[in-house]
Amino acid sequence: MAPSLDFSDWWAKETRKGTPVVVTMENPNYSVVEIDGSDAAFRPVDKDRGKNAKQFTWVLLLRAHRAVGCLTWVAGVLWALLGAVKKRLIFQQGVTVESEKSSKGRLLFRLIRGFLVVSLVILAFEVVAHLNGWHFQRPNLHIPQTLEIEGWVHLVYLMWLSFRTDYIAPLIRALSNFCVALFLIQSLDRMILCLGCFWIKYKKIKPRIEGDPYKSEDVEGSSSNYPMVLIQIPMCNEREVYEQSISAVCQIDWPKDHLLIQILDDSDDESIQWLIKGEVSKWSQKGVNIIYRHRLVRTGYKAGNLKSAMSCDYVKGYEFVAIFDADFQPNPDFLKQTVPHFKDNPELGLVQARWAFVNKDENLLTRLQNINLCFHFEVEQQVNGVFLNFFGFNGTAGVWRIKALEDSGGWLERTTVEDMDIAVRAHLNGWKFIFLNDVKVLCEVPESYEAYRKQQHRWHSGPMHLFRLCLPAIVTSKISFWKKANMVLLFFLLRKLILPFYSFTLFCIILPLTMFVPEAELPMWVICYVPVFMSFLNILPAPRSFPFIVPYLLFENTMSVTKFNAMVSGLFQLGSSYEWVVTKKAGRSSESDLIAAAERESKTLNHPQLHRGASESELSELNRLKEQSEPPPPPKKTNKIYKKELALAFLLLTASVRSLLSAQGVHFYFLLFQGVSFLLVGLDLIGEQMS
Repeated sequence: MAPSLDFSDWWAKETRKGTPVVVTMENPNYSVVEIDGSDAAFRPVDKDRGKNAKQFTWVLLLRAHRAVGCLTWVAGVLWALLGAVKKRLIFQQGVTVESEKSSKGRLLFRLIRGFLVVSLVILAFEVVAHLNGWHFQRPNLHIPQTLEIEGWVHLVYLMWLSFRTDYIAPLIRALSNFCVALFLIQSLDRMILCLGCFWIKYKKIKPRIEGDPYKSEDVEGSSSNYPMVLIQIPMCNEREVYEQSISAVCQIDWPKDHLLIQILDDSDDESIQWLIKGEVSKWSQKGVNIIYRHRLVRTGYKAGNLKSAMSCDYVKGYEFVAIFDADFQPNPDFLKQTVPHFKDNPELGLVQARWAFVNKDENLLTRLQNINLCFHFEVEQQVNGVFLNFFGFNGTAGVWRIKALEDSGGWLERTTVEDMDIAVRAHLNGWKFIFLNDVKVLCEVPESYEAYRKQQHRWHSGPMHLFRLCLPAIVTSKISFWKKANMVLLFFLLRKLILPFYSFTLFCIILPLTMFVPEAELPMWVICYVPVFMSFLNILPAPRSFPFIVPYLLFENTMSVTKFNAMVSGLFQLGSSYEWVVTKKAGRSSESDLIAAAERESKTLNHPQLHRGASESELSELNRLKEQSEPPPPPKKTNKIYKKELALAFLLLTASVRSLLSAQGVHFYFLLFQGVSFLLVGLDLIGEQMS
């Protein structure tokens, strides 16, 4: 509950009976003791009794010291926050204000700003009512006689109470009941997924392969049984990560005459192109079958790049294709852990591996992302893979049967979620999927909020755009009714549309409004119990992240603004629904990679003439070309200010003040912490900080 100022318990002690006997010692260092009756001396004595003035003074000093310490800590936090605000807003050091590209984005910001203005006006009105002694609880709406009305302000206040009870409260209750129903349905879906995951763990259900099915006893023809595998690495201006991804893929354990690596470079920076060409040339001279490919007409983003690569004549004889994004580093045994699942399983179209993150402990933002993605892989994809043989392709760290891609129409450029698009079309054509939770591929998660925000916008606008395009094909497909229902109701509507809708509407709009309309107040279990329980379920796959359960709950509500914005953009094809922004990478490496790099550096210092497997003439030519075309200095990285998040922060903090005045307990704390969370995100104080 909110801080209480009720001191009635202090004065409610029972009156002591009996004849009091007061014994006073001459020595002032001894205490004054009261004895009530014959056995009073043997009863427990209150802690605050039996103390002289000197001891009582020390107790007061200790309590004052503790209070000053708490106030100092709070003041330090506020001072640091004000310092960050000063740096962001006043001096504008490294700050750019987020620009609203779409009319819908501007409309949403204006709507939130309108709610904020109205809330501030109502709060001022309620403060005046509070100072005049009018009640904040559910009022008696009978307007008294004229003599009982204390001026025109009191009359207007009573009219406002009557209006909000008759007209505003029913609308808010209806909308909140609808959102709570959606909330409970989505929570039930999460619980069923978690139960499915527990069942998989209990029964130890997982796809298995027995040894190496392609290994032959004939030494001379030992590689003839291995299928032809194509590996594709699409990239675009990936200066930070191109080297480690190419190096990892080139070290995959697979017969060289049955493996082809395509580096699909869409970079528009010539200096990056030369760097990638040099890396490809180095591995090519080591005997790796690797090809560099650069498109002159770069349309269709990643889907266009993959589609163009699959049209090459030299890939016609390949049976499987493995796809890795530029920041992924597969282990050498990746293909031997994935491709054998296709043997004697002609209906299998996709084998998807799990992601693992080298920078999950870099900052608070990466830790919170790790919680979400661990639940996505270990619960959502594993359960759907085991019980339904269908889930959304993650776009990377997966192996496709090329025949499944061709039967499903190949890569299409119609959305920004080409991975989900091809997975849906393949499922409609009867192909099955397998998810391998034990096979992990190292990669990165965004370290800055700007990169994470853009990534989430694409991940939530693309599915809604795809849903509009695929709905007729789903309805007319030949798959069973239950599979159609699962794809429409669960895969698209519940997990892609309903989740961001109720999260934003219920916790960011309705909850602060109910503070000014207490007749529509949300129950405690909606605000506290169910969200905490669902956050507990979400965090189970990442048990080391349990200390971050409260920041995770607050941050998920904060991200609902971006997800809701993206969902509406994709559903109605507004603004940036078909916009692809390459996620920024930091080029983090695993601990083993760092050790190997240190060893290479020490060897280079001891042997300065070592040129890493490339001829001296090629390296000198490459260095000469680099010097002739020195790349321009990279643009200065800046932190941004996000207006919608800031407006919602002030709306929630305003509602928390109103909740404090009416002593609504948990509502006050939730609104306060949620408002601070929005404030930190709006000022871009979470994630990577630019100097």
